[in-house]
This record gives sequence, structure tokens and C-alpha cells, in this order.
Amino acid sequence: MKPRLLLASDNAKKRAELALLLAGRGVELLTPRDIGGLPAVDEDAPTFAGNAAKKARSAALATRQWCLADDSGLEVEALGGAPGVHSARYGGVHGDDAANNRKLLEALRTFGPKRRAARFVCALALARPDGEIALAIEGICLGRILEIARGTRDFGYDPLFLFTEAGFAQTGRGFAELEPAEKARVSHRGRAMALLLSRWPAELSAT
Repeated sequence: MKPRLLLASDNAKKRAELALLLAGRGVELLTPRDIGGLPAVDEDAPTFAGNAAKKARSAALATRQWCLADDSGLEVEALGGAPGVHSARYGGVHGDDAANNRKLLEALRTFGPKRRAARFVCALALARPDGEIALAIEGICLGRILEIARGTRDFGYDPLFLFTEAGFAQTGRGFAELEPAEKARVSHRGRAMALLLSRWPAELSAT
């Protein structure tokens, strides 16, 4: 029987990315819908890592399953790190990507390309069934904010994020222009997951 892992996220697109990155790992992936939902968590921690840990711990204690939670977002240098942990609700309504992107473009309206440096951050927390955090991982990727959206894979701030790290085939392309497998190789979530898999607990495989 395969070990079970609950992806403790209500964001379908995040779950899809995590499932892609976990493919072939030999675990049965569960979603909140599979277990009748999860208790709400107040994401009031000041860091991505803090919020990921809160969500993973809450889900594990509620279900007595191994749980993986993600908290991620965008940090723009010229905005003092905003939207940061408020990325999903930056525009006023949680999960309204269009409003978030409009507000970001307006905040940067007078800034030229050299002042639009940004980074995506992803914190992953893996909790044991008793709520103890087994692993806490962070992945980061660097880029800048475009003046006009590019690409058709509309997920969060992806249409406005240009990947700028040198030495990659994806350099100079927007995140919303990349195929899922391409994005996974360089994205904040892909990098965090690669670290997580390199430290995968033996207990989970033996569950």
C-alpha cells in the first residue's frame, strides 16, 4: 500500500504544480476535497515559512496524515518586499489574480525596467501525522516585473514575471510563457520541491 500524503492547499493550480513535482515518488496524493475539507487557518505569520508551518501542522492534526503545505508569493525590491505574505490578497480579495496584477502594475507605473527587480519565494512545510514539522524548505527564483503581461498560462503573478537568472534556457522568458515542466525546473516551487525530495524522510516511505 502506498504511503499517503495530503497536499494541504485549496489552490487548485498550486496543487497541480506540487502533484507534477511529486509524480513518480510512490505516494498516494490526497487533496482537501478527498477528506471532506480542512479547518480554516489564519495565515497571520510574518513570513512564508511561518504560514506554511501553520497550515501543515493544522492539517496534520486534523487528519492524522502526513501533510505538505505551501506558502509562496512575490517580493518586489522597489516596494520594500511587497506584496510578500499578502501576495494572494494584495488587490483586496484573496485569490483575485487580475486585481493583484492591476495593483502591482499601478504601484510600479513610474518605475523603469532597472527598478523592477523581484523574486518569487516558496516555503514548503512537511508535517508528520502528530503535527511535528519534519522538514521546512525554501526556494527562491529571481526576475523582474514586466510592464505588460506576457504568456497564456495565467497563474498568479506569472504573466508579469520575467525570469532573468543567467545560464538557463528559460532566461528572458515570462513564467506564463513556459510549459509546466519548463517552469518546474527553475521556479521557486520547483526548487523548494527538489530540496524537499533530496531530504525525503524515510518514515514517510515506510508508512
